[in-house]
Amino acid sequence: MRDTLIAGFLLGILHGLFQPAHSASVVPNFTRGTVTSETTSSTTVTEIIKQIEYSTGTSYTVTGSNINIPKNPFPGANYTIVNPGEAFQFSETVLGPGIAKETHIERTTTTDSFTTSISVFTQ
Repeated sequence: MRDTLIAGFLLGILHGLFQPAHSASVVPNFTRGTVTSETTSSTTVTEIIKQIEYSTGTSYTVTGSNINIPKNPFPGANYTIVNPGEAFQFSETVLGPGIAKETHIERTTTTDSFTTSISVFTQ
């Protein structure tokens, strides 16, 4: 049985070696053509910006009009009206340590893209 398999294998190889190879030439049967490609995409980006400003000390601000403000103002100082009976404006602000300002911005940007490509070829 083994000898039969080996003999068949060798005959198959010899048969393949002595057969002529045939090929046919390939000739395209077109003269021109075009290829069109279209691509559509959409990108959405969401940004979240959180900004927190801190004050590490104490800030004291005094402003006004028709008000007598001393050279070194301090909380609880004696502020007086310069011309009694006339209009006046007075603002006193004390800002201690902590969060001074907080900003929160959330924005979404969507970008749509459409691309068309055309290839033209001739023979």
